[in-house]
Amino acid sequence: MNLRQHLDASDLKIGDTTIVELENFASTLNEWNRIHNLTGARSMDAIYENIIDSIYPMKFIDEPKSLLDVGTGAGFPGMALAIVYKECQTTLCEPLNKRASFLRYVSMELGLESVTVAKCRVEELHTEPFGLITSRAVTDTKLLLDITSKVSDDDTQYLFYKGSHLEDEISSFDNQLNYDIVQRDKRNYLWIK
Repeated sequence: MNLRQHLDASDLKIGDTTIVELENFASTLNEWNRIHNLTGARSMDAIYENIIDSIYPMKFIDEPKSLLDVGTGAGFPGMALAIVYKECQTTLCEPLNKRASFLRYVSMELGLESVTVAKCRVEELHTEPFGLITSRAVTDTKLLLDITSKVSDDDTQYLFYKGSHLEDEISSFDNQLNYDIVQRDKRNYLWIK
């Protein structure tokens, strides 16, 4: 299946130019991954699946003014979201040098002027609060909220890409959070408002 077929199967509507940019990101990642081992996604189909997983929340979240992706890795979800949300000022926070270098290369190649790559841990960031903070497969929800507290405020929303243990994580909050959980296949999107 090509990317357009993956998008159609998930009922995601994006423009042709954006599809081409996502395909360029995917092929660049596939090429770099052979040498630098950036992700476990070893085929174009697996990379496309990761892209769909990353951008699926555009079905229920409006484009934020600013976005921080914690632990971006090979670009999921942050780079994929930055390609789709062109007007959004996006910071990709990735401490590993080879991944940060890849993210810089992709943002330069695609001309993504709204993207900043921060090669550091999120605790080392010193910025204004972000409108949306995302993270996939980094750590548990409570720790994510703690380590991003200096770059968030009362208006910040969170979108965490979680697996099957999400209920255990959020049960410890005793109804202190205003959130929704959106499910797609084995993915749980935790949207904290």
